[in-house]
Amino acid sequence: MRPAGRANAMTASDQHGEHMHHHHHHPGEPAGRDESVPQEHAHGHHAHDHTATQHNANRAAHDGGHNHAGHDHAGHGGGMHEGHITMMRNRFFVTLPLTLLVVLYSPMVQGWLGFTMPAFPGSMWIAPVIGTIIFVYGGLPFLSMARGELSSRQPGMMTLISVAITTAYVYSMGIVLFPAHDAAGMTMDFFWELATLITVMLLGHWIELRSVGQAQGALKELAKLLPDTAERILPSGQIETVAAADLRAGDRVLIRPGASIPADGVVAEGQSSVNESMLTGESMPVAKSAGDAVIGGTVNGSGALRVEIHKVGEGTALAGIMRLVEDAQKSQSRAQTLAQRAAFYLTLIAIGAGIVTLAGWLIVTGSLADAVRSTVTVLVVACPHALGLAVPLVVSISTTLSARSGLLVRQRVALEKARELDIVVFDKTGTLTKGEQGVVDFATDGISEDAALRIAAGLERDSEHMIAAAIRSYADGRGIEPAPVTGFDALAGRGVRADVDGTAYYIGGPRLLETVGLAAPASLAEHGRKAEDAGQSLIYLASQERVLAVFAVADVIREKSRQAVRALHDLGVEVAMLTGDSQAVADSVARELGIDTVFAQVLPEQKAGRVSHLKQGGRTVAMVGDGVNDAPALATADVGIAIGAGTDVAIESAGIILVRSNPLDIVRIVRLSRATYRKMVQNLWWAAGYNIVAIPLAMGVLAPFGITLDPAVGAVLMSLSTIIVAFNAQLLRRLDLKRV
Repeated sequence: MRPAGRANAMTASDQHGEHMHHHHHHPGEPAGRDESVPQEHAHGHHAHDHTATQHNANRAAHDGGHNHAGHDHAGHGGGMHEGHITMMRNRFFVTLPLTLLVVLYSPMVQGWLGFTMPAFPGSMWIAPVIGTIIFVYGGLPFLSMARGELSSRQPGMMTLISVAITTAYVYSMGIVLFPAHDAAGMTMDFFWELATLITVMLLGHWIELRSVGQAQGALKELAKLLPDTAERILPSGQIETVAAADLRAGDRVLIRPGASIPADGVVAEGQSSVNESMLTGESMPVAKSAGDAVIGGTVNGSGALRVEIHKVGEGTALAGIMRLVEDAQKSQSRAQTLAQRAAFYLTLIAIGAGIVTLAGWLIVTGSLADAVRSTVTVLVVACPHALGLAVPLVVSISTTLSARSGLLVRQRVALEKARELDIVVFDKTGTLTKGEQGVVDFATDGISEDAALRIAAGLERDSEHMIAAAIRSYADGRGIEPAPVTGFDALAGRGVRADVDGTAYYIGGPRLLETVGLAAPASLAEHGRKAEDAGQSLIYLASQERVLAVFAVADVIREKSRQAVRALHDLGVEVAMLTGDSQAVADSVARELGIDTVFAQVLPEQKAGRVSHLKQGGRTVAMVGDGVNDAPALATADVGIAIGAGTDVAIESAGIILVRSNPLDIVRIVRLSRATYRKMVQNLWWAAGYNIVAIPLAMGVLAPFGITLDPAVGAVLMSLSTIIVAFNAQLLRRLDLKRV
């Protein structure tokens, strides 16, 4: 038994006696404070008709998944993402029948398939004319995006595609204007390859854009949760229907059962339950009554609420979360930086390989047609599309997945590092524990537990002290009604005395027993010693003749804390705990949870130093705290995690913000980080491996064995590689973060 622990227990218990009946709120629990109300964000707009939030969703979808390898759609804004999908789809369906016509009228294809299309005056111009239409109409998106890449001095996949289709078109038109035939007498133009190449590219790009759009689908669904209209309550009591965009802070609105809440605010009247799963991932509705905060976009339950609006437009929690996710997707991770650098070098390699191929075929075969065909194929298959898409698409899906689960990623590098964690450091109070007093042990002697609880709750009924509240809550949790009391008398610094059914009873800390001249029986004394060793506060219930019961009161450990520590150990991660409490209290919690390392009696300003100490030797450390008192420690850690922040996304010191106060969310972060990294590596290996095989094949290394690639086949292979990468990234959606 450490003296520090005993002193701590005695002091806390005796303070209970001194403060029990002054009828004030305990200073540690300010009345009316609700941590789920987000901090104020600067906002000059009230674009509540989905403009601000929907724009963020669209822009994140576009930039987060599509600004790779210099490929930014030639400067199109994020709100154009849906337009890009529609454009690519429409151009594909227009060019598809035209391409079939060009292919069928190609003498080469007719020779392969052994048939002849009907000839008519001018039929020889079908391929050049329709090929030109396909080149201009179908190729224009790629040509314009290539111009954007070159203007930003970042040549990428659009540059390669544009060079390929332009080379094929110019060469083919040259053949038309200056006819040339091969040994079999066939024209040597590439119009059917050109048409097929552009059509396949449009199809592949359309599929890719849809995948990127789907990666952001959940965020766009969040934006749609905001209602278009609201029912504003006028000072006269009448109700008018207004556009949600017209709401202002201070307005009161009526929220009918089943309706969506139009903006952030506080319940003024009414009781109901609200579905907040869109922000927290929790399926259980949250009870709301007067004074409780509500969040725009959440759905009201069966009761009617009158809500006073506090935040609108860009100031709402939903808009803040959308900005947070967008910023996380735009911030660079190490893997994405590597992929972008690789894509840039691959572009240069492809151009170099194209030049070598052109020269090589001319030297070896002397055939310009074969040289151009192989060069175009090299440029097409070497497009770094799959490589550029490998990381951003995975990131889009993982950040969306995390946001839907109440894990808000402010810094992508924090999520990326979470897979490497060696140690997770928890601040005890409010993180592993609830930060509120509760009865953790209870024993009686000579009286039933129900009777003792009935009397104790009656004596504590009018006290606002946190320990008294803990005893009342414990009794209420067991369905015990407080006994009616008479003759109430406060014993200064000791406890209270009151009569129940004509019998006098006392309740208070250890000093109460000295006052009434009683000693605890052996069974209760043993419970008391164990509680003191654990740094817990002791409260005794006594009659005039004997001690009847003892309550051990302490900061209540969260139910999920044990699971979280066990799950982290299963993942190979050590767990440490920081606390300002005594060594006895810290050791007790650590023993119960199975924590590896304990730092007790740590002042707030010393926490960052403890984290730095743990980082020695190159270990990767995460710090989990409330984001306020722990700000320096969160900033010092490799991964700073603010837990139980509600919808407050303005915690600068944290790389990851957890909406709930659930320690299991730390395990979810590690699992998501590892799964995200696995998908990135798989995609990068696939993209790189494809190029390692495809480029030499396109150059013609197997030509001596009769194996060559046509540009159209190269386009199919390149599109397939991109689609495979996109499909593999989508598999990340199957990760079940609710299962730990």
